[in-house]
Amino acid sequence: MIARLFAAAALAATALTGASIAYAARTADVTGVWMSEDGRTKVRVTDCGGALCGRIVWLKEPIDPKTGKPRTDKLNPDASKRDRPMLGLQVVHGLRPTGEDKWAGPIYHADEGMVVQVSLVVENEKHATMRGCVLKVVCKSERWTRVD
Repeated sequence: MIARLFAAAALAATALTGASIAYAARTADVTGVWMSEDGRTKVRVTDCGGALCGRIVWLKEPIDPKTGKPRTDKLNPDASKRDRPMLGLQVVHGLRPTGEDKWAGPIYHADEGMVVQVSLVVENEKHATMRGCVLKVVCKSERWTRVD
């Protein structure tokens, strides 16, 4: 009887270990450089303590045509931050895992000068979809493509 219990326990442990390895294998690595759907911005996403953070690392048009100088965070509601360069600006602020290949949290939408709550779903190693809503009424989805 005891031998059967140990055998059953060993079988269950093996099944659970296999399930956790299979789960880990299905979870895509989100870190890396991603291009926005419109091709105007690349963001390097990194792990920051179990969450996701990201900074702008490339702009299709890094120079502001109105000023002839590098683009800045000119639409930021905080006037003291409007001179910050767009290159290097942190725009992903601690997205937390919400499920398998799913993340949620705040991003800074520099084109609008506002923080938006988003959900991020990794479709596969090359594509992810980000969906954000303002006041839970006006929503937009954007597909990002891994470029590194």
